Amino acid sequence: MSAPIVAGGPGGTGGAGPGLPAVAEKQRSAAALLGRLARARELGLVVALFLLFGVTAIVNPRFIGVQSFKDILLNTAIVGLLAVGQTLVVVTRNIDLSVGSVLGLSAFVTGLLFADHQVPIVVAFLVGTLIGAVCGVINGVLVAVCRIPALVVTLGTMYVFRGADYWLAEGRQVNAADMPSAFLKIGSGSVLGIPILPLIALVLLALAAWGMRNLRSGRELYAIGSNPDAARLAGIPVGRRLFVAFVLTGTLSGIAGVLWAARYGTVDATAATGFELNVVAAVVVGGVAIFGGSGTVVGAALGALLLSTIGSALVVLKVEALWERAIDGALLLLAITLDRVLALRAERALRASASRGATTLPADGATGTPTRDGAAAAPSSDGAAAAPSPDGAGGAPPGAGAKGPGATPADGAPAGEAAADVAQGGTR
Repeated sequence: MSAPIVAGGPGGTGGAGPGLPAVAEKQRSAAALLGRLARARELGLVVALFLLFGVTAIVNPRFIGVQSFKDILLNTAIVGLLAVGQTLVVVTRNIDLSVGSVLGLSAFVTGLLFADHQVPIVVAFLVGTLIGAVCGVINGVLVAVCRIPALVVTLGTMYVFRGADYWLAEGRQVNAADMPSAFLKIGSGSVLGIPILPLIALVLLALAAWGMRNLRSGRELYAIGSNPDAARLAGIPVGRRLFVAFVLTGTLSGIAGVLWAARYGTVDATAATGFELNVVAAVVVGGVAIFGGSGTVVGAALGALLLSTIGSALVVLKVEALWERAIDGALLLLAITLDRVLALRAERALRASASRGATTLPADGATGTPTRDGAAAAPSSDGAAAAPSPDGAGGAPPGAGAKGPGATPADGAPAGEAAADVAQGGTR
C-alpha cells in the first residue's frame, strides 16, 4: 500500500512520508481485515465437514462410526503433514512439487534399513528425516541462492528424487515382515483410542502453527509472499528465509516418509506417486493463497481432512474412484477463484481505507509531516519536514538517526517485523 509523499522545503527536496503512527494504524487495519478473511475460510471448511458427514451418514449410518473416524484420521495424517510443509513455501509465493518424491525416497530407505541392516527404530527415523532435510537443502539452494523459479526447480527435483528411489529399489519391494513390529505399531496402534499416527501429525502441526504465529522468522514468511521486494527493503533476509522454508518442507516430507512405511508396511519405488496434486489441493482448499502472503497451517490441515473425508464418503456412497480426482480438481479451481475474489475485495477495502486516511497538503508544500494529533511537525533548519516523535510532537529531520531497513518505527516495532505482521493477515 503506497503512501502519499510529503513535499520538502523550498528546494523541492522530498521529505518524510505520512506519520508512522498513521501508517501503523493502517497496517493494523489491513491485518485485521485479512485475519477475518482467513478465519472465515477455516470456519467454512468446518461447516463443509459437518455437512459432508451429515449427508453421508443419512445414506449410510456406519460412516459416523468409530472405525470410520479412525480411518479418516489415518488417511489424513500423512497428507496433512505434507500440507503443513507445503504451506511454509506457498505463503512465500513459491511451491514444492517434489514432496511426494521425497516421501517415497525416505519411505523406501527406511524400509531398506530395517530389511538389510536391522537398525534401531530411532536410527531409521533419523535417517529418513535427514534424507528429507537434504532434499530440502537442494531445493532451497537452487531457489534461494541460485534464484531459479521454484516451479522449475521442484518439477525437476521431483523426477530426480523419484529416479534415485527407482535406482535404489531396482524393482525390489520391502514388506511388513522385514520391519520391526514396534515400528509398525506407530502406523496401526492407538493411545486412549486415538491412532498414534494422527497424534504425531497433530504435534508437528501445533509446532508449525506456533512458529508461524509467534516467531518473527515465521511471520516474515508472510511478508515475503505478500511483496518480496518490499520485504527486502524492510530488512528481511528473504533468501535465508526461503532456504529455511524449503529445508523444513523437505524435513517434514522425510518424516512423512517414515510414517508412510509404518502405516502401510509394504514399500517400493512407487510410494506416494502423484501425491503432489493431493497436497497442493489440500493447501489451496484450506485457504492458503496460491499467490502467497496469507493462509495458515491449520487451514491446510483442514483442507487435507476435507479431501480425505470426501474420498471416504465416495467409497461409502459407492461412487466410482475416478470421481475423487475430478472433485479434488474442481475444489482446487474453486478455491483459487475464491482466493482471487477475496484478494480483490481486500485490495479495494484497503484502498478505500487509505484514501480516507490520506493527508491533504497545502499548495506551497512547506509544512511538515502530520503528527498523531493532526498537527504538522515543524520544518527543520534546512527546510526538510521533520519526522514526528511518538507523542505527536515535531521530531528530528528525516535521516537523523535512521537505521536503514530495520529502523525502529514510532510504535517500537522494527520495520521488518511490522511488515511481516501486516502481510501475515492477522494470524499473529
